[in-house]
Amino acid sequence: SELIKPYLGSKYKVTEIPKSLIFYMSKHNGPVNEIQWCPVREQSHMLLSASMDKTVKVWDAVDTGCCLKTYSCHSCAVRAAQWSSCGKRILSGGFDSMLHLTDVETGKQIFSSKTEFRISALKFHPTESNVFISGGFSPEVKAWDLRTSKVLRVYKAAVQQTLDILFLPEGREFLTSTDAVSRDSADRTIVAWDFGSAAKISNQIFHERYTCPSLTLHPKESVFVAQTNGNYMALFSAQRPYRINKKKRYEGHKVEGFAVGCEFSPDGTLLVTGSSDGKVFFYNYHTSRIIRTLSAHKEACVSAIFHPVLPSLLATCDWAGEIKVWQ
Repeated sequence: SELIKPYLGSKYKVTEIPKSLIFYMSKHNGPVNEIQWCPVREQSHMLLSASMDKTVKVWDAVDTGCCLKTYSCHSCAVRAAQWSSCGKRILSGGFDSMLHLTDVETGKQIFSSKTEFRISALKFHPTESNVFISGGFSPEVKAWDLRTSKVLRVYKAAVQQTLDILFLPEGREFLTSTDAVSRDSADRTIVAWDFGSAAKISNQIFHERYTCPSLTLHPKESVFVAQTNGNYMALFSAQRPYRINKKKRYEGHKVEGFAVGCEFSPDGTLLVTGSSDGKVFFYNYHTSRIIRTLSAHKEACVSAIFHPVLPSLLATCDWAGEIKVWQ
């Protein structure tokens, strides 16, 4: 992309709140569950989207707003999809219990595996590019090695479903947010794991009786945020014992049973979240105050993500199948 080139050599400037709609992209026939910018900076004009319409799409979301390719390897809703670190492959998991690694250029599957449960969360290991973790409608979370197409390790928790997975820096530990259903479920909403030994480090992290549909890591500080179904985001230390910060709570948006994602701006100054009423909320990370809201969609806005290179470019998606790009 010619628009991205001038920014590649320079340091990321301050993020500003986007004001105007650049692209409106509506080729999906069902809710969009996830969007992600390509992690390779030179190719970060590409945006990945996974939808309930059984497809994964790649868009040029910087220059043209056009759909570049549609991948139809799943027979049910695609709940999770991730770029590989090289930007040449897409890992996807769906309600058909299938995992696929697809070559972006050819559309062919490099790896496919049938699992015993519907997939709802996938994350690549931050330093081992051939390793990923999958979770879903099961008490188990699994680590896979793409070189052998085999399960490396199984992580077992007394829960019903894994909602999200978050690797902590270096990837030695990771967190899962879970849909625990027992009476003492508040104790097991967020579980910390040792990646190498599969040992549970802690399940006493979050004590409110809310599930956390998404987790996100701060780009510079050792903290993470959990989106909660209590219509607020909670801040935690990303180091043991992962204590909650009781002074900061980001509230004002609505979650209401949707898997609403949240993310920091690349400079770490803003926390952005979708809202079930279609708005996007921008919070000051330090003061936890709402800086601005954007009326982005008519249906629930489930994801809002800043571009990794271009300051202030934001992509959003919603439950009606729309993707929008703002600046």
